[in-house]
Parts: sequence; C-alpha cells; structure tokens
Amino acid sequence: MPQTITKGYKTLLAEAEAAVTTLSVEEAKELVGREDTVFVDLRDPRELEREGRMPGAFHCPRGMLEFWIDPESPYAKPVFQEDKRFVFFCAGGWRSALAAKAAQEMGLKPVAHVAGGFGAWKKAGAPVDAPEPKQG
Repeated sequence: MPQTITKGYKTLLAEAEAAVTTLSVEEAKELVGREDTVFVDLRDPRELEREGRMPGAFHCPRGMLEFWIDPESPYAKPVFQEDKRFVFFCAGGWRSALAAKAAQEMGLKPVAHVAGGFGAWKKAGAPVDAPEPKQG
C-alpha cells in the first residue's frame, strides 16, 4: 500500500517561515563579526569542501543539530549554551528554515535563518573562504 503524506515539505517550510525570523543576505552581513551572534552552517562536509565557507561560521551538520543543542545530550556542544543570537544557513534556505524552527521550539533564542542560504550569500558577494584545493 502506498504511503499517504499528509503534510508535505511546502507546508513544513511555510510553517517554519511563519514561525522564525528570516534575514536577507544584507541583514545577515551586518551581523558578521559581532560577538553576540553565531552563524551556524548546516551544510554537510562535502558541500563545504565544494563551495567554501562563511568566515567564522560554526559548522553543525543538520542531522546533529538537536543533539548538539540539548545540554542533556551526550553530543551537546557548548556553543549552543551561550547567550547569543543564532543565525542558521544551508545551501538554499530550506534546511535552515526547518532547523531554526526546531531550535526555537527547543528553547534556543533568539534564532533566525538566512533567506537563500549560502548560495544567495555567495551571489551577493558576501565574504567566503574558498574551498581548499584538492591534494592529488
């Protein structure tokens, strides 16, 4: 019997966008380097190797987010216990919207995500640490 999806990704994204703050790349650029803000890169390691990184961003693969946020988890990361604003981004803005909503529901605050993700960040000419050349 085929599966019946009762809430698709479009609905999940719409709910996330309605629940969390979405920053434009221009708004996000104004927060770079601030002591009270942590940018959280949710992309997987292969994406970072291929596309480069936002300077100073903390890397947290999306699949580990909830475990790294919860101080009771054996995987908890101290960065998520700091009294700071957390700005999530991924490649295009979908994973980061869902992640920001999950983080907010867990009690992390304030949170936001970057519209268009790292792709929009690069396209706007925002700072990027280029990927390291492959040794071969």
